[in-house]
Amino acid sequence: MKRLDENFIIELSKKKNEPAWMLDFRLASLDKFKELDNPSFGPEINIDFDKILYYKSKSEKSVSDWEKVDKDIRNTFCDLGVIHAEEKYLDGVTNQYESEVVYHKQNTNKDIIFMSTDDALKEYPELFKEYFNNLVKYDENKYTALNGAVWSGGSFIYIPPYTKLDRPLQSYFRIDSENLGQFERTIIIVDEGSELDYIEGCTARSYSSTSLHAGVVEIYVKKNARCRYSTIQNWSTDVYNLVTKRAIVSENGLMEWIDGNIGSGLTMKYPSCILEGDNSVGNSISIAYAKENQVLDAGAKMIHIGKNTKSNIVSKSIAQNGGKSNYRGITRITKNALNSKAYIKCDTILLDDISKSDTYPKNILENKSSYIEHEATISKVNQEKLNYLMSKGLSEEKAKELLIMGFIADFKKELPMEYAVELNRLLKS
Repeated sequence: MKRLDENFIIELSKKKNEPAWMLDFRLASLDKFKELDNPSFGPEINIDFDKILYYKSKSEKSVSDWEKVDKDIRNTFCDLGVIHAEEKYLDGVTNQYESEVVYHKQNTNKDIIFMSTDDALKEYPELFKEYFNNLVKYDENKYTALNGAVWSGGSFIYIPPYTKLDRPLQSYFRIDSENLGQFERTIIIVDEGSELDYIEGCTARSYSSTSLHAGVVEIYVKKNARCRYSTIQNWSTDVYNLVTKRAIVSENGLMEWIDGNIGSGLTMKYPSCILEGDNSVGNSISIAYAKENQVLDAGAKMIHIGKNTKSNIVSKSIAQNGGKSNYRGITRITKNALNSKAYIKCDTILLDDISKSDTYPKNILENKSSYIEHEATISKVNQEKLNYLMSKGLSEEKAKELLIMGFIADFKKELPMEYAVELNRLLKS
């Protein structure tokens, strides 16, 4: 464990053999991190930054053969089912353990760039610098600054013009150490006329002390391109999950966030779309399932800039055993975004009398030819439906499970098959 100071940053950058400009960037980010306070909105954050381990790695470089991965790490990913899915379902995988990517393999022969962000800095320095810290600035908040100072790992993806992959690419992030901070940096560029499906999975071993996940994701969807980013995170309840994810969408582009939040002690995550180009579309569909000792503050942001733009936000929240599941979002149609449409739907179900849910929408309409529609519902488990299901021989627990599965059906159908199966398992457990 090392104190987060200038000497630590210099040592980290040296270990990674980075160019001078990256060291300067890290040091500027560290100064901003020390200067900024926690967000003034959302749940209370109580992190002792002196107790966080900011970097840990068992491997100096990633490999493409599981037999060359440390046995304990390999067994961890095998138990998670990650290795089994690789050849059958995916065109490429990156698996990060603690602070570094340990395994990477590309199964497609199409001319794409898919590698760890650290490797992209070395192998494609000009392309990297063009898109790094361009969409999510390091000085936006305390945790983008922290990521800028200590980032390590993550995926760098470039899909050339008019390229469509047959199967998704996937990254999987695992925390196994107590008090660890994981700070991956992911950059995705989907060039003109191309399509990408990307899947992200996240888990952590459970401890009694705090761990921190503060990733940053920047996505560029070019003209007539499409990107779908699917996430299922099942962090343990000792993890603070404080993530910034943002996409900018050009003319006729489509960006889709499919966002599942099952774990963590506290989550603040609001995937965003900047609809810059005319006729661009942003969609976000998410679930947040909060149980005992969990506060999940999640949602989405849609900023309309181009004309004839459209956005859809569907948020499903579930709370049980005293958990708190909130929706928080911003939808803004700017003055020049003429003839644009935005739709927000927030549905919440409470499974008992001690759980809570709140909705914090912010909708801004700045021209008269556009409209924003917002619908929100909150309800408890319908006793009539429960009694009916139990009369057919189901236990109360199984009946509740069936109602929950129906409640999130819209979300499940958007997931790849293997992730829908995994979501079922997580919800049942």
